[in-house]
Amino acid sequence: MNHKERFFATLERKSVDRPACWLGIPVQEAYEGLFKYFQVKNLVDLKLKINDDIWHVEVPYNYPPNNHIACAFDFAKKGTINYSKRTLTAPGFFEDYSDPSKVDDFEWPDPSNYMDSEECKQRIEDVPEEYPVLGIMWSAHFQDVYSAFGMERALINILKNPEIIKAVSEKIVEFYLKANKIFYEATKGKIDAVLIGNDFGGQKRLMVSPENIRKFALPGSKKIIDQAKSYGLKVIYHSCGSIFDVIPDLINLGIDAIHPIQALAAKMDVKSLKSNYGDKISFCGGLDAQNLLVFGNPDQIREKVFELKRIFPTGLIISPSHEAILPDVNPANVDALFKSVQQN
Repeated sequence: MNHKERFFATLERKSVDRPACWLGIPVQEAYEGLFKYFQVKNLVDLKLKINDDIWHVEVPYNYPPNNHIACAFDFAKKGTINYSKRTLTAPGFFEDYSDPSKVDDFEWPDPSNYMDSEECKQRIEDVPEEYPVLGIMWSAHFQDVYSAFGMERALINILKNPEIIKAVSEKIVEFYLKANKIFYEATKGKIDAVLIGNDFGGQKRLMVSPENIRKFALPGSKKIIDQAKSYGLKVIYHSCGSIFDVIPDLINLGIDAIHPIQALAAKMDVKSLKSNYGDKISFCGGLDAQNLLVFGNPDQIREKVFELKRIFPTGLIISPSHEAILPDVNPANVDALFKSVQQN
């Protein structure tokens, strides 16, 4: 099987020659150690050397200083958001707002001012033909609501003033639908899947009740998912943390896989996920990035990968249980991850 065939078969829970595997998205600070260990000069050469199965492409968004679509909304009450230091708990523009009719007091960005169709096309121009292309859309509309108010105020408003939450959320979703359309139209027929999502889970439980996730988060997610599906794309839905209790709701949205199976979060062990949902949805992740990849050794990585392969002979894209490889992850453990996945 080539990479694309393996990727689609895994998402469709069909037989594969081996499980698909994805490096994830290393943070900038992790590159030096990875490049040195694998004796390569860039991320493209690294992916080819380790035999990664997915080629991810991030949406180009040109809004200085961060130039990242996750920082499109300047919700911080004072100054411009610093991407490296931003926090969902900081006071947001709407902190003191209660009237939904005032939602346009904020200067909502128009993504067409910061996205270029030709640049979108260029991002995928050099992807090797046999690789599935994964668009990293994020579209984290529910997390952006936290930023819009400050997390504490947002959670209070969910209970006490739901209409202002809905009004702000609708504007955020509207932005992502327009931004995603620009990317999808520019890359039509060239990408295979997208990664979108919102973080719902903490280490031990959901951060918001299942009922309020269904009421305030999932309607927006449904619009974003339906849009991607209208372009014939597979959808991988991201949420860190313990999200076991809303997995059936995510399945009902029509997604193809759930990412990243935060391995140490409550109720997120792979055996439980396989037995409860393995015939209904595929997964991406599973290899603990909180403890094992950081403090473990290659032998322990190999043991865990073999366990994942036994439990999920298909239906699991084996990957770190966080999308970002951090500098504290030993490159030797990354090497062991990929070699073990590809070993019979």
